[in-house]
Amino acid sequence: MPSAAILNGGRSVRFGGCDKGALVVGAATIRERQLAVLAAISDDILIVGGTEPAPRDSRARWIPDRHPGRGPLAGLEAALLHARHPLVVVVACDMPAISAALLARLHSLADGWDAVVPRTGRGYHPLCAVYRVTPCLPVVTSHLAAGDLAVRDLFPALRVREVTEAELAVTGDPRQLLTNVNTPAEHEALATRLAHEPLS
Repeated sequence: MPSAAILNGGRSVRFGGCDKGALVVGAATIRERQLAVLAAISDDILIVGGTEPAPRDSRARWIPDRHPGRGPLAGLEAALLHARHPLVVVVACDMPAISAALLARLHSLADGWDAVVPRTGRGYHPLCAVYRVTPCLPVVTSHLAAGDLAVRDLFPALRVREVTEAELAVTGDPRQLLTNVNTPAEHEALATRLAHEPLS
């Protein structure tokens, strides 16, 4: 069983700097939807960075970034530092459509690899991926120290299992599952589409 981490540190200018995890999609917030999914695959859930969510959820631990303002890479470092298991499933805080089946599929492919990362026509999806604490943590720490903050720049130093759209399709439509809420229009469209779907 992996640890699981929601990277919560970012704030969106397009949403007035609000906590995107607190946006309501259907009958629940994005964070509530994600916690329901992660609880199905992990017994060690972290919410990393940003402000500690209120109300607290007993299923998750809040972990502050050691390097606030340095983007998702800092959140990944904190997740790897505090994970209780050798593998960590990482998701961005603005992905309401992820499913337990998708994340379990990524985890199932991790044997022998340092990272398992979806790759679709839109490129890599490093914020819906699986990372092995060793050797990923020292690579992440080195990149932070050098100021190289792009998560995808880690990959040349790691054994990366790229997961194709065809492989992901057994769990659903990858374009939908990997959708981020980047604008109010996308939020409205997803809220409508997911309004009647179960949380997990």
